[in-house]
Amino acid sequence: MTVPAHASGTSATRAGVVVVGSINADQVVTVARHPLPGETLIGRSITMLPGGKGANQAVAAALLGAQVSMVGAIGRDAHARTATTILESADVDLSSVRTVDSPTGLAVITVADDGENTIIVIPGANEAVDADVVAQSADLVAGAAVVVLQGEIPAAASVAAARLATGRVVLNLAPVIELDPVTIAAADPLVVNEHEAALLLAQLAPGAQHPASDAEAVARLREWGVRSVVLTRGALGAIVADADGTDAVASPVVVAVDSSGAGDAFVGALSARLAAGDSLREAVGLAVRVGAFAVQSPGTQPSYPRAGDILPEVRTGPATQENEATA
Repeated sequence: MTVPAHASGTSATRAGVVVVGSINADQVVTVARHPLPGETLIGRSITMLPGGKGANQAVAAALLGAQVSMVGAIGRDAHARTATTILESADVDLSSVRTVDSPTGLAVITVADDGENTIIVIPGANEAVDADVVAQSADLVAGAAVVVLQGEIPAAASVAAARLATGRVVLNLAPVIELDPVTIAAADPLVVNEHEAALLLAQLAPGAQHPASDAEAVARLREWGVRSVVLTRGALGAIVADADGTDAVASPVVVAVDSSGAGDAFVGALSARLAAGDSLREAVGLAVRVGAFAVQSPGTQPSYPRAGDILPEVRTGPATQENEATA
């Protein structure tokens, strides 16, 4: 099956997807394995690529045919060009991206032969994305069918964007930051993995027991008041929970080359299809396949599919560890 292009739907009459989030340059180092604490290893290669969770999600949505605008910030340094190259080629509207005196955000990524990665993020210009920056794009945010938020910008920006939004808010709380309950409750859906779900529950209910399972984590988030939850589970796909119930969505089995940015590919695809009028379950069904597509190639944004690309199919039978961390 191929990736669908942007389709019409009840929400598609609004102004597409607006991503309020981070823009980085990614310094990607490849190694045979990750070093132990205090150990020195010889790396194989180093590459500079565009990244940042917000930019990744914007690119993923735009490549699938969505109309996408980005609210964020970059520096005046050489990394700014690297960070925005694919955003520009994917036709993401960057008119609400501010240029500030701080250096462009930088992510230092180490990728091992098994596809697993470690990431250190230096926010840089992303720290300038505050409530005032969002207020300057108030009409854009308020007019969006879907507003996408993450945890790599100051919390005040996400709070402001959620308040302005009149469409659907997709909150990918990665990394988990302190947000007020009203902003979290506005998420529809809240997108987290199992670790982020546990951290958020500890924030919402200090002293409560760690969830015993993914299903329990989802149930507790719903009980707390989150309108809908999508919990990503790597090779196992995702769990979707809303007023219609709770369902598991399987992921295709693929051989992972690099899991960097696969979760962002998932969120971008999810947001694109929600903006096109798909149901939450339909959107997640495509998003797990887009995430699986992304892990089969190195890098973040360069690994994302375009409308018309053939996506891996979900096969019956138990999942394997080959595509661990597809989201």
